[in-house]
Amino acid sequence: MVERKLLVLFGSQTGTAQDTAERIGREAKRRHFQCRVEALDSYDVANLINELLVVFVCATTGQGDPPDNMKMFWRFLFRKNLPPGSLCQLDYAVLGLGDSSYPKFNFVAKKLHKRVLQLGGNPLLPVALGDDQHDLGPDAVVDPWLLALWDKILALYPLPPGLEIISPDVRLPPKYTLHYLAEDSLHPDGGLLQPTAPRAVPSELHPFAARVVSNQRLTAESHFQDVRLIEFDVTGSGITWRSGDVVMIQPQNCPEDVQQFCQLLRLDPDRHFVLKPTEPGTSLPALLPQPCTIRHLVTHYLDISCVPRRSFFELLSYFSTNELEREKLQEFSSAQGQEELYSYCNRPRRTTLEALWDFPHTTCAIPPEYLLDLIPRIRPRAFSIASSMLAHPDRIQILMAVVRYKTRLSKPRRGLCSTWLASLNPEQGDVRVPLWVKKGGMKFPADPDTPVIMIGPGTGVAPFRAAIQERVAQGCRGNCLFFGCRQKSKDFYCQTEWEELGWRAQRCVSLQEEKVYVQHRIQENRRLVWELLSSRSAHVYLAG
Repeated sequence: MVERKLLVLFGSQTGTAQDTAERIGREAKRRHFQCRVEALDSYDVANLINELLVVFVCATTGQGDPPDNMKMFWRFLFRKNLPPGSLCQLDYAVLGLGDSSYPKFNFVAKKLHKRVLQLGGNPLLPVALGDDQHDLGPDAVVDPWLLALWDKILALYPLPPGLEIISPDVRLPPKYTLHYLAEDSLHPDGGLLQPTAPRAVPSELHPFAARVVSNQRLTAESHFQDVRLIEFDVTGSGITWRSGDVVMIQPQNCPEDVQQFCQLLRLDPDRHFVLKPTEPGTSLPALLPQPCTIRHLVTHYLDISCVPRRSFFELLSYFSTNELEREKLQEFSSAQGQEELYSYCNRPRRTTLEALWDFPHTTCAIPPEYLLDLIPRIRPRAFSIASSMLAHPDRIQILMAVVRYKTRLSKPRRGLCSTWLASLNPEQGDVRVPLWVKKGGMKFPADPDTPVIMIGPGTGVAPFRAAIQERVAQGCRGNCLFFGCRQKSKDFYCQTEWEELGWRAQRCVSLQEEKVYVQHRIQENRRLVWELLSSRSAHVYLAG
């Protein structure tokens, strides 16, 4: 009998594709498949020639780019030396998630589908193109496509004799079991003895704990927006960067939210536990120590500030013994209830913690071992590096606007990472932030004689600050910056620094208070711009 194995591979930037992939994984288990769900870059792509049944779920980012966690897979798959029939035994399907307001709508899914077909794969269905712009979101495409997909798959791999599809009313087991530890099993330092990890280049799995050197507000106190220039010391990390690169920062939940969460779920935040997979082959979360405390799990891992997705309410409904709460949760997790869910969650940007408050009877009944199935992990945030390694060795600086806005909810919405970073005070001790550096998409010319025209209103000026510092240190001429702000006295970032550059950088500032915008300054300096473009082949960059 043919083994009923399904592999679901996802490429996800914001978590939507991962959430959908995990939904497919749950539906596969209800149909008694052995199913693995993995990020594309976590999967050994060399094994793809041995797979029989794969579903790909992938988002498209930027200008038709693959998500960060599928870039290695992408490069391998498009090698020219791969034999045309190498995937001839593979039955596959591709589900794309994108936004039709972008020119390269679902470009990655379309290209992936075509490439696997070129390599001999057998498509089960045409590529599906989920669209954020649809009134019902991607689910308008995903729901009917999945029904058709399961019909195709079950025709190839029928249910074993005597087995039926597990009813949606039955709760599936969690990914992990959670085992509390007795205090006498702990090492005196508060945890079990762990092998020391080898020194690694800082990355998402091995971030560097950088010391916060300074945290300076650049905007006037009376200005509506709080913009910070934050400096990190990365001495000894081995981190290098060029202008245009980005620093990834792993944020954490605030202590007040952590305390509220633990109280709601009646959890002891200082209790230690270890996780064990419920199925063989399932790996443990790489970013969680073993053992771990509930406080560490909630502070550093569970994204209790994110807007909950449909799958959150689906799983939550299984724990509910309150009839009214269960009915509402089932409505939110149904295809028919998506408009209501959008109005409840997405439009007001309601957080997971706030949603749990709204279902108190259900929340206090959540088994702790389901927390990692229920709530996604906190994702790192990307910031353009605003300093040059040549000008500031071992110092990474970022220019960051603190996210704060109002919705119809009484409590203002706050950005998790920016609010946390703004709260850090290096004068209160050794304050550390986990970070690593990634190559950015902005490449500045290697030839020092090639001029650059940079257009960076607001915090969009950050990568250009790094570029100008770097180019000035290299002796490059032809640095032309168009910067826009609202009021010179309130949000002219790094004003003194720009003025001190003098002739080494041409600066054109537009002020919204004078009804003068960046495009007006470009028009005023059209002769300079044209001369740089026509005579000296200047490169033009835009950010913000």
